[in-house]
Amino acid sequence: MSITQNGISTRSVHSGATPESHTGSVVAPIFQTSTFMMDTPGQTRAGFDYARTGTPNRSDLEQVLCELENASFAAAVNSGTSAEVAVFSALLRPGDEVIIPRDIYGGTYRLLVNEYVRWGVGVRTVDLTDAEALAAAISEKTAIVWVEAPSNPGLDIVDIAETAKLAHANNAILAVDSTFATPILQRPIELGADVVIHSTTKFINGHSDVIGGAVLAGGGTTCPRAAEVVERLESHLASVGLGIAPFDAWLTRRGIKTLPVRMAKHCENAQAVAEWLEGRPEIAEVYYPGLPSHPGHEVAKKQMSGFGGVVSFRTDTEARALSLVQSTELIALAESLGGVESLIDHPATMTHLAVADCESSVSPTFIRLSLGIEDIADILADLNSALAATVQTPDRVSSDVETSGAETTVAGVQTPVADPSRAAPKHPVAKV
Repeated sequence: MSITQNGISTRSVHSGATPESHTGSVVAPIFQTSTFMMDTPGQTRAGFDYARTGTPNRSDLEQVLCELENASFAAAVNSGTSAEVAVFSALLRPGDEVIIPRDIYGGTYRLLVNEYVRWGVGVRTVDLTDAEALAAAISEKTAIVWVEAPSNPGLDIVDIAETAKLAHANNAILAVDSTFATPILQRPIELGADVVIHSTTKFINGHSDVIGGAVLAGGGTTCPRAAEVVERLESHLASVGLGIAPFDAWLTRRGIKTLPVRMAKHCENAQAVAEWLEGRPEIAEVYYPGLPSHPGHEVAKKQMSGFGGVVSFRTDTEARALSLVQSTELIALAESLGGVESLIDHPATMTHLAVADCESSVSPTFIRLSLGIEDIADILADLNSALAATVQTPDRVSSDVETSGAETTVAGVQTPVADPSRAAPKHPVAKV
């Protein structure tokens, strides 16, 4: 049953959630099986033959994701990284180039450099918040323009519609990692994207108890290369077995039922925290698209219906940042994000430790905060107490240096020389 024409909250509850036909169970059962019986050789009862290629729980999840994103194709896979692997492996050939943003999830950069550069794929970093920079960098070799909106961890905002026009004019696919926004706040396919990627581990599931990912695609009419996307994804996914397990799919589908109300609360809490942080003398800079001070604020207002549940910021000293993340009590010091509980992360010593001594390092004053759905008064009280417990001591960090804007090339990867004064890394290599 397709209910695409209904409101997004109705779709979140009902799409892919039809009562089970045999017993009438309102909640679908978990089909914990590896294979499905046939009555006639080669003729399945409901389209399922072997659980590697598909299960009812996976199909239910794919249906709701398709309807929420207004996509023509969806594949639910076993992690956000697997979603990226599916896109890169299905759509890239030796000699192709991927353009990536200056602020990017570290695992994406690590995946491309470690696994695809050695197969002859080029990787070029461009400031995708600058359309002129993209126009100057894109070439006939460019197969994919990869966007994060908002980005992880610096919360850059890229104009998806304008980026789509540039990509398609050069026969390149636009892929958008929309994990931080979810389809509740932003639907990139409606803005011109060809492929959307989610780590469903995060806000979509929302309860920090599942690892999963999703790949979605549009109609394939934007440029000649886009016409091949769905066929290649289907072929690749049938071959490699990246599908999400039945129980994980069931949990994720359950989480989506409350996604609209959760995202509203995440956004409300994040906005309040961002505004509160801007008024604190210990905080050097706050990064949140909902703030008028954010350089991408106007673009975010145009393409999003809310600004998300993640706030990033820099403290005035490294010592204060380290003390702060260890002083919160309600907010857990942990990797990942998007759960109903608030989490705080110090990337320089946690998620981005692997790049601590290279050009991609994150300022040790930088903190990423994922706001849960707790009472805002309790979140602010915890942050206030944690800041009060911090002590400003001399940093161990050398002073910022100016950059020339030159590019460096390492193992087929072209990157601009890093600017250590930026809060977000140019190339974070991270676990989360």
